[in-house]
Amino acid sequence: MILKRLLRHYLMPPWWVRRKFSKAAMQRIEAAIHESEKTHNGELRFAVESALSTSALLRGQPARERALEVFSALRVWDTEQNNGVLLYLLLADHDVEIVADRGVHAKVGVQEWERICRLMEDHFRAGRFEDGALAGIREISAHLARHYPGDGRANELPDAPVVL
Repeated sequence: MILKRLLRHYLMPPWWVRRKFSKAAMQRIEAAIHESEKTHNGELRFAVESALSTSALLRGQPARERALEVFSALRVWDTEQNNGVLLYLLLADHDVEIVADRGVHAKVGVQEWERICRLMEDHFRAGRFEDGALAGIREISAHLARHYPGDGRANELPDAPVVL
């Protein structure tokens, strides 16, 4: 199993992200995040990574642990209302992770985050990567709008997707 994972990651070049998410798709994802944040005071970040580093693979780092590192590095946790959400994709592992700050996580819960991940993974298995990302953004935004309705506050974090 470890060898299989190593091979998957070594055979997944960084440019693979652009095959799944074109420049135009990334612009539409950014626009979707920007538009969604007009309806709520939450903060949503989208990050995608083709594969993990050799050292992470040798440590057996799971996608969830990497998502937590990215959550920290992008400072998604650093929002006034503790309502940041990271949508993280690790292409080599075919894994979607949602990491939510403690404020929003307490209101939404693990089962709902998992449901959204599975919805996105269904799109990805069918080769509809942009559709899957946009579906995830819509679902997360609906929760943020319910629990943190918009009141015109300033956008705290960038809306642009991050390719790692």
